Formats: sequence, C-alpha cells, structure tokens
Amino acid sequence: MTQQIRIPATYMRGGTSKGVFFRLQDLPASCQVPGRARDKLFQRVIGSPDPYSAHIDGMGGATSSTSKCVILSRSERPDHDVDYLYGQVSINTDFVDWSGNCGNLSTAAGAFAIHAGLVDASRIPQNGTCVVRIWQANIGKTIIAHVPITDGQVQETGDFELDGVTFPAAEIVLEFMDPSEDGDEGGAMFPTGNLVDTLDVPGVGSFPATMINAGIPTVFVNAADIGYQGTELREDINNDPAQLERFEKIRVAGALRMGLIKTPEEALKRQHTPKIAFVSPPKSYTASSGKAIEAGDVDLLVRALSMGKLHHAMMGTCAVAIGTAAAIPGTLVNLAAGGGAREAVRFGHPSGTLRVGAQARQVDGQWQVTKAVMSRSARILMEGWVRVPAETLA
Repeated sequence: MTQQIRIPATYMRGGTSKGVFFRLQDLPASCQVPGRARDKLFQRVIGSPDPYSAHIDGMGGATSSTSKCVILSRSERPDHDVDYLYGQVSINTDFVDWSGNCGNLSTAAGAFAIHAGLVDASRIPQNGTCVVRIWQANIGKTIIAHVPITDGQVQETGDFELDGVTFPAAEIVLEFMDPSEDGDEGGAMFPTGNLVDTLDVPGVGSFPATMINAGIPTVFVNAADIGYQGTELREDINNDPAQLERFEKIRVAGALRMGLIKTPEEALKRQHTPKIAFVSPPKSYTASSGKAIEAGDVDLLVRALSMGKLHHAMMGTCAVAIGTAAAIPGTLVNLAAGGGAREAVRFGHPSGTLRVGAQARQVDGQWQVTKAVMSRSARILMEGWVRVPAETLA
C-alpha cells in the first residue's frame, strides 16, 4: 500500500464560492505544468469524479460553487503581481474545465497572493489598501483587487454583507479590466455581431437571445420566453431533470452560435462556458434565505446556471457579463432593466441582490467596455496541507 503525499494548500472562500488554493511552486513537479497529472491531482483533492455526487472523500462540496482549485504564482508580466489560473472540477465526470475564470474566487486570489508572499512587500501598506494586479491566465485578462490591510496583514473580518454568504466580512473591490476586449481565446464581445439574435434550439424552440463575451461567455434569454417568471430559486429548477436538459440544449445552441464549439458533442468537454442566464423586469420575491426582495429594490432579475445547475447566487464572471450587457442599450439585459444608458445595475438573484457597474462606449461602431466593478469578500477557512494517495501522481 502506498502512502499519502501532502501538499501545502489553503482552503478559501471568495465571494459566494470556495476552493483549494495552491502556490505553483508548492505543487509536485509533474503538476507545475498543464496536463493530465495536474488534472488528476485536482480531481483527487476535490473528490472527483464521484458517481454519488457527494464529494465525501475530498475537499469539494458537490456543487459548481465548491468544486474549484486555484494556482497562483509571481507574474513575469509588466505591471502585474501574480498569475492566477483556475480549474473547475467536474463533480461526477472525469474532467477539469480550464476554459474560463471564476469571478468570485478572483476576490480570494487577491487576498491569497498577499497571504502567500507573492506580492512584493514594498507594495503592501501597514494600514490601508493593497492594490493587487492579477493576470487571469485562463482568459488573458487583468483584474485589479483592492484588498484592505490592517497591521500589515489582510483584513478579513468586517461588516460588509454579501447576499449568498452567511456572515459579514471585509469588503474587497474588484475591477475587471477591458472585459469586452479579445483575450487569449479571442472572440468579439458580440460574436454574432448583433445585440440580439433569434436563437434556434432543436427540441426547444426559437426565441431572442443576447450572446456576449464579457467576463465569461454568456447566453441571455428572456425568462418569459422560456416559461419562467425570473423569481425561481434553486429547487424550482434543479430538482427537475427535464428542465435541466432543456437548459443544456439552449446552452449548446448558444455555444455553437458563438463559435465556442464546432459540434454539439464538444459541449461535454466545455461545461464551464458559456453560461446560460434568463432575465426579467423587476418583481417581488422571497430569496432563499427568507429575505424579502421588493421589485423597487432592483433594476432587473437574473437567474444563471453553472455546470448544469441553477446557481445559488450569481457567478462573479456572469455578474460582469450582466453589468456589461446592461450598459449597452438594446441588449435583453438592458431592456429588462428598463432600457437606456446606465453605468450600474442592481439585480436580484436567488440569494438576494448584487450591484455591478460597467462603463460602455462605442468606438468605430463597435461597443467596448473599459472595466466592470463589483464588491465581494474573502476569507481563509483552513490552511496547512492537503493529502492525496501517492498513486494519484503515478
């Protein structure tokens, strides 16, 4: 019988997600480069693939929000402190998706970079705010995290409340720079060239859709066009396999139309992107916590699916897509919010509300967004070593 190996790791919450964080230098040599060894390690750390979809034998929580691993390293790019690489570990299939970012864990990436000694000490104030310049390696984008510092250390506790997170913490402001520009993967902000298209979905129907590449590739449809109110909570959709199958068909059709995949079969290896979300004008509803959300509290309602399930709150990257689309007159998101020019929206999601800002402009007839801004929080839950059986790396 082989022994277990232990690897330095930190378990962190970032926004409404949590994951296992590693410094690149602490990984086994075979896992310091992309490939099967790295995928196998992260799957074993999380506890995947798990036919029981429970993650009992791993650090995952059997949801898309908790099946995540992150690698950080010092950046060699000018004007950046760290490189941040994110892996979305499939729960019950043999797969790690590297095709996108996690906006929520981007918050924790900034804090972890300081905790882990990856930010030059001269850039960390004794008290105040440390500006951490992050290169998001999955999508080739810059993220700026404004991390509060007290007595030279990351300030984690505070009174900032984030719907979808039980306890308050210190506020971290995130700036997603140039979310509409081509990243390493390429692709225009509106891949079809249109703000709204008619999306034909075999076996489902045809309806308007806004397909946008900002923050993360996202397909927006109107709730009413697919038979929803926009006030749905997780159990309203996730307990119905037929509904989930219908959403997957919409997602696949959108991925094909956006040029993200060439055949429907490719969607099985691209579960993290694109996201599928449905929007509605404001309505009153009761959030999953029991909190009453009044129609007057929000500009619109948005529900989004991640890894095949309705998200309990909102993915950070999808929030960037929401803010970007809301800033551009004529998109379905903008129209659901009442139309017209706007630089910020507050939207309702299953756990409550979230405000996100974005500045849009037209250049040579093409829409551009210089940055999207939102506030989240992060906290270390546990640090030390994660253990995996030695044969994982065999």
